[in-house]
Amino acid sequence: MKQQPLYEMIYREILGGIEDGSYGPGDRIPSEKELSEKYRVSRITSKKALEMLAEEGKIIRMAGKGSFVAGKERRGEWEKDSRAGRAKKLVGVIMDGFGPSFGCELLVNLELECRRQGFLMLLRCTNGNMEEEVRALDELLSAGADGILIMCVHDENYNSRVLRLVVEHFPVVTLDRQLKGIPVPFVGTDNEAAAKELADWLLDRGFHSICLATHFSRDTSTIEERQNGLRRACHDRGMIADESLWITDLCATLPGSRSEENRERDAEHIMDFLERHPQIDSFFAVEYGIAEMIYRCLCVKKLQDRYPVVCFDSPGDVMPGRTFTHVRQDEKTIGETGVRLLAEAMEKKEAPKKVLVPYRIVEAEKR
Repeated sequence: MKQQPLYEMIYREILGGIEDGSYGPGDRIPSEKELSEKYRVSRITSKKALEMLAEEGKIIRMAGKGSFVAGKERRGEWEKDSRAGRAKKLVGVIMDGFGPSFGCELLVNLELECRRQGFLMLLRCTNGNMEEEVRALDELLSAGADGILIMCVHDENYNSRVLRLVVEHFPVVTLDRQLKGIPVPFVGTDNEAAAKELADWLLDRGFHSICLATHFSRDTSTIEERQNGLRRACHDRGMIADESLWITDLCATLPGSRSEENRERDAEHIMDFLERHPQIDSFFAVEYGIAEMIYRCLCVKKLQDRYPVVCFDSPGDVMPGRTFTHVRQDEKTIGETGVRLLAEAMEKKEAPKKVLVPYRIVEAEKR
């Protein structure tokens, strides 16, 4: 009698656990390493067993996160009594915050595209708080949402509720910020390429000691990609970005941290940092609010004409304010595309996993 291959034995044992309920939808199953140690086999053998389960749609494998039991379609379970008699589909939108420099135009176009598609839209704002994000998801699902568009909170940990929705095949599209390692559709800007082009603008003009300024360190894809763009711009010129000149612990522009006390603290920190690093010749802010704060600090020291400041986004014509050379993201297209991707997901059509919307560099007007 032919002996059963070891990978097939592991495959059948895990499959049995899924079928008898030992592993439920969304549950993490043992990793390649854990399986190889348990069964005393090579990682190649355990990997093959997991690949067979993934190919059959029994599990979902997420790089850096692990393997999880795929849920059956549970759309019926999400359909609460609130859907009774409702002809239009309900789209839940979750944003951590929005303002004139970024978010307002995005929000307007999300709503307009929902109307074009015949959807009702329900908005929840989290103000940068993970607990509020979890609560918003629960509220929208209880309200009978057919799909979710989400701009996730800046945080080092992803929301486990989103992971649960992904493995249960609930329609979710992320906006502006990718969830690394999780197979969920995303619409946003190529932040690394945009940041590189913005840094090139400074480097082309002879500014090499660039101070990158960002809020306090979080493992957020958007911020990490903008930092990588500056690194790439320097690398392509045979330079190494001097990260000792970076300010990475600001907080006053984050949703939920906008207070006079935090603004004063950040301003004092910026001015002190400039005193201690006189070699700085320019500033690269990851967002407009930080650029505006830096400019005000330079004005206090009467240095505003000496140090160029570049950033992502700008209020433009929405409200008066200082204009910097900046990356202009196409919020209109991001909003429209996000709703269309969600519509495809709700209809169970094949949707691209990642859509990068074009951006442009807008130079500050000379005064």
